[in-house]
Amino acid sequence: MRTSNDPPHVLDRREGPHGEVVLRRHDDRLEIIANGCFLMDTSDGRSERRLVDAALEALTGRTRPDVLIGGLGVGFSLAHAAADPRWGGITVVERESAIVEWHRDGPLSEISARALADPRTRIVETDLVAYVNETSDTYDALCLDIDNGPDWTVTEGNENLYGEAGLASCARVLRPGGVLAVWSAQPSPEFEETLRNAGFQQVRTEEIPVARGVPDVVHLGIRPG
Repeated sequence: MRTSNDPPHVLDRREGPHGEVVLRRHDDRLEIIANGCFLMDTSDGRSERRLVDAALEALTGRTRPDVLIGGLGVGFSLAHAAADPRWGGITVVERESAIVEWHRDGPLSEISARALADPRTRIVETDLVAYVNETSDTYDALCLDIDNGPDWTVTEGNENLYGEAGLASCARVLRPGGVLAVWSAQPSPEFEETLRNAGFQQVRTEEIPVARGVPDVVHLGIRPG
């Protein structure tokens, strides 16, 4: 990837019910910023893809499992899931309509166009925390990437998702033996313990090396059943 001293170029800026979201281009990468907080960019994506693969590997013996991806982001997780014929239904929950539009008709379509055209893919525009509390749908895997991690949430209300009550809601929409996979920009031993206290089994954390700093991680747990 080329780098330069040029400042980022803002491609779109929106005010929504949860604040400001910005799409900008910086050198060769696209970046999403929410309320001034950097969320993600298109420079790598290996940990977002690993989020999906780790969940599928934990679902041994299942045919065409259904996955819920929490957060569309720059589309790496969706595109990777749609490229794998082993997945059944692929549902993405994204609360920011601007991000959905950037994927459907904007610059991020270069990553997600094929995945969005896949008949297995369904986009649900709503808040993930509300969705897992209210939906009657169930899934074999939940792959969550709506924050920078359990200890670094983008929206204050999101912190409830990572406590025992929020994890109970995640377990409710998981089928017996289903897997919860949570992306994080840094390890969280406290979240591992919360997963165990919430009744998840085979809890573990997988590290994914990054170019600089601490590794990204995927926290994993299995719903009993």
